[in-house]
Amino acid sequence: MLTGLSEFIQMFLRDRGLEIDDINISRLKGDGSTRIFWKLTPYNHGKGYITMENPPLDELLNRENLAYLMIGKHLRKKGIPIPEIYCYDLEHGWFIMEYMGHSLQEYISEINDPIPIYKKVIEELVKLQVCGAKDFKPEWCCQTERYDRTVMRKYESDYFRDAFLCNFLELKKKWPELDSPFNHLAEIASKMDSRYFLHRDFQSRNIMILDGDIGIIDWQDGRLGPPGYDLASLLIDPYSSLSSRRKDELFNYYLLIIKGYDDKWSDSFKRYFPYLAIQRNLQIIGAFSFLTLIKNKRYFSDYIPKALQTLQELLIRVNDTSLSPLKDLIEDVVHNRSRLQAALGERALQ
Repeated sequence: MLTGLSEFIQMFLRDRGLEIDDINISRLKGDGSTRIFWKLTPYNHGKGYITMENPPLDELLNRENLAYLMIGKHLRKKGIPIPEIYCYDLEHGWFIMEYMGHSLQEYISEINDPIPIYKKVIEELVKLQVCGAKDFKPEWCCQTERYDRTVMRKYESDYFRDAFLCNFLELKKKWPELDSPFNHLAEIASKMDSRYFLHRDFQSRNIMILDGDIGIIDWQDGRLGPPGYDLASLLIDPYSSLSSRRKDELFNYYLLIIKGYDDKWSDSFKRYFPYLAIQRNLQIIGAFSFLTLIKNKRYFSDYIPKALQTLQELLIRVNDTSLSPLKDLIEDVVHNRSRLQAALGERALQ
């Protein structure tokens, strides 16, 4: 831990009547980002705190930290269960905030029936989408101000093509046959109403559970967008592997909840949701491939087969002939297990 960060933590603790010797400091396991997290646990009382360090080494990271702060304050003000930010130093990229518990991924691994906790998560998700959009200022965003067709193509479909097909599987470098299905996919997915708050990574590692209460973290990529995207992120999450029956049950529960906001919402939602789920799935596979190869985080490759299987199921279920080139390609990749397993094995050894 940096000396300056240690002093920053000590100043925070003294304001709460604690000394550095009164707490246990442990570094938390990293994930896909460059951020580093530490848990501060008092030995004799309290649930503890989380320290995040994200040095603003470039303009993107600087914007990310500012988005973390401004969007975090906004969501907290709207009653969304995100951790309270107690203190921060934007110059160094340091934050100390409320501890929100263990991840949903960990929580469901220890219970038999995940449906009750997922229903609570969905209730909070709808509140996040509706209340989070009120008074939201797009200038807070660190990436794009809205989830739109440009994001779908550049950061999802093309990301999948380049990171997975070209680099991970080392197939051919040009895929002109995918341009038409990618454009069609983005065209249909963009028809869902995009006036809602979009978390952009609403999956089980970013949802926390403490004494049965829900917490939401990693909101810095938030922007305006369609509500179906975050629900898709939750339901097709490869970290949780929900069964098809449970996905359908939770999807219907979401529809039940949103009827309380607007009866007309559900018809449009059901029509365009599958296309947003495919978009999200492409992003997932692209990200896992990039993190494996470029960031040298090999464990992400373990989730690629499950994500491919889900993508295949979604393409079969939507049954859109305009997506046939993509559907045929995914079926070929899934069925050609030797090629996929060879790529997975090679990446694990690199």
